[in-house]
Amino acid sequence: MLRLSGTDVQSSLYEKYESEVRSYCRLIPHELTKATNAYVHTSAGIRYIDFFSGCGALNYGHNDPDMRNALVEYISGDGIAHSLDFHSESKGAFIKEFADKILLPRGLDYKIQFTGPTGTNAVEAALKLARKATGRVNVVAFTNSFHGVSLGSLAATANQHHRGVSGIALSGVSRAPYADYFGREVDTLPWLEQMLSDPSSGIDPPAAIIVETVQGEGGLNCASAEWLRRLRALATRHGALLIVDDVQAGCGRTGSFFSFEFAEIVPDIVVLAKSLSGFGIPLAAVLLRPELDVWQAAEHNGTFRGNNHAFVTARLAIAKFWSDSSFSASVEAKSRAVGAVLDSLQHRTGRLRKGRGLMQGLRCQKAESAAEIQRRCLEAGLLLERSGPHDEVLKLMPPLTIEDEVLEEGLSRFSEVALSVRDDS
Repeated sequence: MLRLSGTDVQSSLYEKYESEVRSYCRLIPHELTKATNAYVHTSAGIRYIDFFSGCGALNYGHNDPDMRNALVEYISGDGIAHSLDFHSESKGAFIKEFADKILLPRGLDYKIQFTGPTGTNAVEAALKLARKATGRVNVVAFTNSFHGVSLGSLAATANQHHRGVSGIALSGVSRAPYADYFGREVDTLPWLEQMLSDPSSGIDPPAAIIVETVQGEGGLNCASAEWLRRLRALATRHGALLIVDDVQAGCGRTGSFFSFEFAEIVPDIVVLAKSLSGFGIPLAAVLLRPELDVWQAAEHNGTFRGNNHAFVTARLAIAKFWSDSSFSASVEAKSRAVGAVLDSLQHRTGRLRKGRGLMQGLRCQKAESAAEIQRRCLEAGLLLERSGPHDEVLKLMPPLTIEDEVLEEGLSRFSEVALSVRDDS
C-alpha cells in the first residue's frame, strides 16, 4: 500500500489512535473535507477528480442535491430514524418505487429482504438462504471472486490476503475457474459441468453457485453474456440456485440497473448494497424468488436491517435516475468514452483493457508499474484504486453522473500519467 508523506496536522492523531488495519487513508495523508459529484476536497486544499466513487458506493456522485435536500427535510420533520424491521413510511415508499421502476419493467418477480447494511451481510444471508432452501451445504464460487470478509462470505472470497486472517478453516465452498481464467481460448464451464456430473469428482452437489458478472476486486474480469446464460442453465440442471453478487457492479455501474441484464438471465437470488441507497448511506438487500422465501421470523436478523435515512435517498435515486432509459443511455455513452481512451492506451502500451460500463481499467504487466501510475495520478489530482491478484489493474470508476468535461479531464490526466510510466523501467 502506498504511503505518501504529508504535513496534515491531524496525521499524528490517526497514527496514534486508529488501528493499523486502515488502508485507503494511506494513499492521501490529508483529511477529506467536502465533495460534490465527481470532486473531492482535502484539508490541504487539494481538489481531486474522483475515479473511485467510494469503491462503487457513490454511483450518483457525492452529495446529490435532490437526495440531500430530501434527507434534510425528512430528518428535520422528525422522520423515523431507526425501526429495526418495523413498517415505516420511508421503507414503504422505497419498496413501491423499487417495484414500480426496477422490478416490474424488467419482469422480475422478487421479494426483498433487508439485511444488515453491508454487502458482506447480504451475501451471508443469501448463502444461508440457499442452503436452507435446498437442504445442501456446498457452494460453488469462482477464482478471483470477492464477496466480503465476514466468515461465510470470506469462504466464497478467493483472495489470499483476506482469507489468510480468518483464524479458522474456511469451509463449505468449492472453487471453480471463472470465465477466461485460463485465457479466452479455454472454455471453463465444461470443467464445472463435468465435476458436478461426476459423483466421484469430490465436489458435493451445490446449494448455490455465486458469481459476479464483473469481478471488481478480482481485476475487472468480465463474464460474457453467453457464458452467463450457460452458467444459468448449468445451475438449473444441477439443482443449484444462481446467486448474482451485484454489490459493486449493480445499481447502474455497467449501464443497466442490474449487471446481468445484458445476458438476459434471471438469477434466483441477487445481492445489492453499496450504491443502493444512492447517497453513500449503508443499505443492503437480497432479492429472492418468492418460492425461496423459506425464512422463519428473525432467522437472519440485525439491529440495523433496513435504514430509514437510506430509504429516503434510495427512493429518490430510483425516481430521479431510473424512471426512463435516458440515464442508462448516458452511462453507456460515457462508458464508450472511457473505452476509447483505454483502447488507445492498450495499443500504445500493450497494457490490457479490462471491464465494462463505467467499471473499466488497464492491466499493467508489472504491479510496480500500476503502483507508480496510481501514485502519479494522485499527484496529478486524480483519485483511483488498483485491483487484481497482484494489484496490477488500474481501476477507473467515476460517478455515473460525472459531467462530460470532468470525465474528459480525468481521462486526460490518466492517459498522460499512464504513458509516462514504462513497464520495463
